[in-house]
Amino acid sequence: MEKFEGLHLQYDRMIHKIIHSLHIYKNKSEYYQTGLIALWEAYQNFDPEKGAFPAYAYSFVRGRILSQLTSDNLNEEKNIFKETEFFNMIEDDHINGGLAEELLFSYCEGLTVNQRKWVRYTCMHMLTISEIAEVENVSISAVKKWRKGAKDKLKGMLEVK
Repeated sequence: MEKFEGLHLQYDRMIHKIIHSLHIYKNKSEYYQTGLIALWEAYQNFDPEKGAFPAYAYSFVRGRILSQLTSDNLNEEKNIFKETEFFNMIEDDHINGGLAEELLFSYCEGLTVNQRKWVRYTCMHMLTISEIAEVENVSISAVKKWRKGAKDKLKGMLEVK
């Protein structure tokens, strides 16, 4: 144990330097403790035949602190509690859905029923061609024809304006 206390004093600055180089400013003492535990484990696991201890200790301690930092960041992201004001600001999609659909169809006056279906499914529901074909019980090529016709007509209408 006395040997590790000397090692602790010798590598104290290294642990602080690693914490500083990783720009850790919150919970420094917690990360320092993680560094000390990693130094102890490096001391226990060190094999002199594989290289020098300082390089091994540095990479072991830095890796352990980085792992702890990553873990803490993931936990912090999962446990963020939103303010009640945030939830009051969220709009209900169903309130403006009818207005958005009405606005969308105002641009689709010259389209066939099927072309309008393609526009609605694509723009309002974000469905792919295969999903639209499945919902409408038609072939994928039929939906592609709806898309081509709708795009051509809309392009023609927009060029005139």
